[in-house]
Amino acid sequence: MPLRQILPAVLRDPARALIDVGNRTDGDIVRLNLGSFRPYLVTHPRHVQHVLRDRADNYERAGDGLFWRPVKRLFGEGILGEGQIWSASRRMLQPMFTAKRVEALIDGMAEAISDAVDELDEPYRAGRPVDIGVEQARIVSRAIMKVLFADRISVPDAMRVIDAQDRIATAVIPRIVVPFAPLSLPMPGDRTFRRAVRVVDDVLVPIVRQTRDEADSGDDIISTLWQARTDDGRQLDERQVRNDTVAMFAATTETTINVLTWAWPHLHQHPEVAERLYAEIDEVVGGEPVRREHLDRLTYTKMVLDELLRLYPIGWIIPRRAVADDVIDGVPIEAGATMAVSPLITQRMRQFWDRPDEFDPDRFRPEQVRARHRYAHFPFGGGPHQCLGMYLFYLEAQLILATMLSRYRFRLRRTDVPGLRLAAALRPRQRVELTLLAAGRAESA
Repeated sequence: MPLRQILPAVLRDPARALIDVGNRTDGDIVRLNLGSFRPYLVTHPRHVQHVLRDRADNYERAGDGLFWRPVKRLFGEGILGEGQIWSASRRMLQPMFTAKRVEALIDGMAEAISDAVDELDEPYRAGRPVDIGVEQARIVSRAIMKVLFADRISVPDAMRVIDAQDRIATAVIPRIVVPFAPLSLPMPGDRTFRRAVRVVDDVLVPIVRQTRDEADSGDDIISTLWQARTDDGRQLDERQVRNDTVAMFAATTETTINVLTWAWPHLHQHPEVAERLYAEIDEVVGGEPVRREHLDRLTYTKMVLDELLRLYPIGWIIPRRAVADDVIDGVPIEAGATMAVSPLITQRMRQFWDRPDEFDPDRFRPEQVRARHRYAHFPFGGGPHQCLGMYLFYLEAQLILATMLSRYRFRLRRTDVPGLRLAAALRPRQRVELTLLAAGRAESA
């Protein structure tokens, strides 16, 4: 597929152009001719499974390739790397994200979320609009800093890091678009990137160092990293603890903040979905605080989240590099080739989804899910690199939605759904501002 066929559309609307390319492939593997860079685009769920799971040993996250090289300047080697360093970090951190461990955190998370939502009462009483993206960042920070970082990172400091992450996500786009450009060549966004990384390090590195002296008594993420040992019995050095702390901070905050931002305009545009969601939350939660025992019964709430993740997978591209020659459905793949796998594309393709651009949580009724290929919906990746925080996201996002909608309804300042902004992680193109209303009042225009 030559560059001249896709470049004009990419310049107009990059996200839409990529989805259209996927639809034109009909699920076949195609090679994109982007000049000196020619990745294979992998869109069919069967092929996605081959690359991410069945032959994961042959498709690595290359530190010097598409996407990973610019991102690695922030995260370094560790949980977002490859090889022995990645496997060691994964082994150390995985016990913190088992279902049993995450469920043990629910009560503390629910309390922190409830306390954070309490702070919305002031703008609610004043009738003052709020930027729901900022408010969700504050709510998520309160919960995650408490249950995963033992309040070592204050909420104001967490908000500084989240703001820096947002600037980094946009600043790296020129280097993702031109992956063959050497790091020594100055590009737009480099200065913003360096300043934002300094903010991240100014906040987190002193906390990492301070935690080292008291790590033996802690069970938070940073203490766990300091307690861990490599295969040969060595303690991790400060750089790797820093890298994995930064990576886990991003992984446990970014998806929830951004995905939920799209919920509000979709609920406004689909009042039948909103009413079902309100009814479920009112029936399950009532006037009580949201608790652990409520979550299993919030089944429609989880369907809404799954549909949001289908339309807006934060990790929208998953690049891999072939270690050795391979053949996928008769297509020869040479060693060293770049494979571009994209949840954003596959999850919006007409071949695999009916009315793919429409918001419809009923797609995730159990019988619908069973009828689909496992890799038609993979917002958290798949195989050995599947996101550790997947289960945590669902519980945290359910708690936030249920807590907010058990107390409030809302009126949007702008009623359109924000467009997609392609960054290192997917972002809404515009802010979503809303005015909070009493839960008993119907939403008005």
